[in-house]
Amino acid sequence: MVASLEEQSQNSSIQELDRIFDFQKKDFASSPYPDARERIDNLKVLKSLMLDNRERIAQVIYEDFGCRSKTETIMCEMLVAAEGIKYAISHLRRWMRPSRRHVGMLFKTTSAKVVYQPKGVVGIIVPWNYPLFLAIGPAIYALAAGNRVMLKMSEATPRTGALLEELVSAAFPEQVMAVINGGPDVAAAFSAKPFDHILFTGSTNVGRLVMKAAADNLTPVTLELGGKSPTIIGPEASMDMAAERLGFTKAINAGQTCVAPDYVMVPEGRQQEFVAAITKVFSGMYRSLADNDDYTSIINGQQYQRLIELLDDARQKGGQLIEVNPGGEKLDPERRKLPLILVLDAKDSMRLMQEEIFGPILPVVGYTGLDAALGFVNARPRPLALYYFGNDQDSRKKVLERTHSGGVCFNDAVFHVAIDDMPFGGVGPSGMGAYHGHEGFLTFSHAKGVLSRPSMLNTSRVLHPPYGGRLQALVERLFLR
Repeated sequence: MVASLEEQSQNSSIQELDRIFDFQKKDFASSPYPDARERIDNLKVLKSLMLDNRERIAQVIYEDFGCRSKTETIMCEMLVAAEGIKYAISHLRRWMRPSRRHVGMLFKTTSAKVVYQPKGVVGIIVPWNYPLFLAIGPAIYALAAGNRVMLKMSEATPRTGALLEELVSAAFPEQVMAVINGGPDVAAAFSAKPFDHILFTGSTNVGRLVMKAAADNLTPVTLELGGKSPTIIGPEASMDMAAERLGFTKAINAGQTCVAPDYVMVPEGRQQEFVAAITKVFSGMYRSLADNDDYTSIINGQQYQRLIELLDDARQKGGQLIEVNPGGEKLDPERRKLPLILVLDAKDSMRLMQEEIFGPILPVVGYTGLDAALGFVNARPRPLALYYFGNDQDSRKKVLERTHSGGVCFNDAVFHVAIDDMPFGGVGPSGMGAYHGHEGFLTFSHAKGVLSRPSMLNTSRVLHPPYGGRLQALVERLFLR
């Protein structure tokens, strides 16, 4: 049977993946420790690649989504990535220095240090929701650590993948950095390659598959997943302040953000106050939605239909749906614009309280007492982020100490991701490992312990056989007290 054109394309992409992977492995073996200058040069090339082509990149991302705010692309993808590159360049030489370590009495004449060695060839699997930042962001730290890099772009953003492949191949030798495009078969083949490290960003279910494939090669993985990031509005919090910041961060990319607020817990009796406040905020940002290039479309028909099904399920199970559509116009499903939809009376049995939403839908859950709210959060899988609005220090301390999440924001949401000097990562079902900043450099480096003993003096000789009473007395006197 003759293979279809799609199968032929997939097979060709897999062959190209194999060729580039082998090329990068061979090149790394011949030059396994790029110096600081070479690494900094690579980071500068990466920055220029992005900023010199920002209009083209913003346009193809717009086209992949059907409508994606170009301002958001520049703000949330390019600006954050550019700042990350600047931060890495300014700190790289210090990160690369060996770290001196303490030695005990038994090894008094030795010295110990940790040397940070590039791991080798790093595979980065990129999701569709921020296809530039979630490609370049991990690549910053993989290159800073001295590795070769291969990027697998999402098939849901084919125009962005094709342009990034063009730009990277023009800017970098393919033995340093390369882009791979293709569908699920290519993604599976990519995950199965014996990389020296894999970083995956995406859903928890796909993350499990990536980890299983990596396990066959004992490849270390960093998993940046998602989950249901909760927001708790404290009893004393300003509702206007909370609504302003939540409304903005939920609307970015139409809620298609792994750390977007996934549900909000509001003190009993203040739900309507919250509805009024966030409706005012959203309506002030978007006078209309249908033809508004500031408001992003849902990425494709499959994701749009998934969100519609979540809403239908919530409606059938007694949820009160409040649509915030400032212009009041009928929205064409073909354009995949979905307004902000608040769901009151959200119940555990609803799919939108069980699955990551990844869209402009916000369940509202009432609570009585902070302990009850924390119990609600802790009864669910550990999230990628947790947000608390309120200034009471005892409440903040309780939130930090009694919950587990990848990161926390007080009186804000989402923007901890943009802090270069903090690690970003999940915990449990929301991820494994972290990157950004110094932690990103460490993630893609092997911390090699090195002990040095002088050639003319060997204090360990006192420990050699034949063992006798004098050694035992020495050990008792020096070490066992």
